[in-house]
Amino acid sequence: MDKNAFQPQEFRYIKLGRGGAWASDAFVEGIIPFGYREVDHGLCASGDWGAVREQLIASGRTPAGASQGIRELQDFYQLDDDTLWVTMADGHLWWAFAHRPVLPTQAGEGPSRYRRTRDGWHRESLAGEPLTLRSLSSALTRTANYRMTICGIDRADYLLRRIRGEADPLHEEAAALKTRMTEVALRMIRQLHWEEFETLVDLIFTRGGWRRTSLLGEDMPDVDLVLDQPITGETAWVQVKTGTRQAELEDYLGRFERDGSCARFFFVCHSPAGSLRVPDKPHLHLWTGECIAAVAIDVGLFDWLMERTR
Repeated sequence: MDKNAFQPQEFRYIKLGRGGAWASDAFVEGIIPFGYREVDHGLCASGDWGAVREQLIASGRTPAGASQGIRELQDFYQLDDDTLWVTMADGHLWWAFAHRPVLPTQAGEGPSRYRRTRDGWHRESLAGEPLTLRSLSSALTRTANYRMTICGIDRADYLLRRIRGEADPLHEEAAALKTRMTEVALRMIRQLHWEEFETLVDLIFTRGGWRRTSLLGEDMPDVDLVLDQPITGETAWVQVKTGTRQAELEDYLGRFERDGSCARFFFVCHSPAGSLRVPDKPHLHLWTGECIAAVAIDVGLFDWLMERTR
């Protein structure tokens, strides 16, 4: 779908059953299910909301609760096909458009009525980016705490931008600033004496929760730092170089594998001669250039670098 043609006129959040119990079936069947089994479908379809109110009160709702129920039923029955419906399940935000009319289900357990979606439920933006809940602002995800079934969305502008795959101008400005900081940090790193660079790497790992079990700067022929991780119990070799070539990296990797005493291997070099590579294995890590600078910023060492450029 062309993002410029993606122009919902209304936005609604809907819970797909208590605790999302109907979500999985709804995604597979391409429907938006709805409850209120105590309310007659025919009365809602004909718009006899006075009779609907009587049924809601007869089912035990207070006058205020009946009014809330009527509002939700009216939304479900009367909102047009250009309404964007969203829900949250399985760690994602899902969205869909739905055709009218509302259709009743057979008597029994589960939803009592539903609307068919236009082209199914989606959990990706128009740009193909997964809409994971952890990547979304709490200003939107807190909508899932709504106690009833259907509600409006306060940050519809944000929701629309994320589904379209459009970046917030402030986010773009921040990303550009971080890119510039990374470039400056790398230039500062490349000015460090090799001993200061080794200290920087030690500080990075310390702030990342690793503990050094070897003496910094100790004359060890095979490895510069030996670390352990008290939370996971892992151990790691770290080899630090200001400059190197692929052959030297492979030499140290061979030493690590022959020793076999540590679970992870980190090779850190800010200015290699040519490109470096390690086998694609989860326990082997290669940090060069911008990667080192970005990690240093992430753990709060930009000011430390600034102090060394005075």
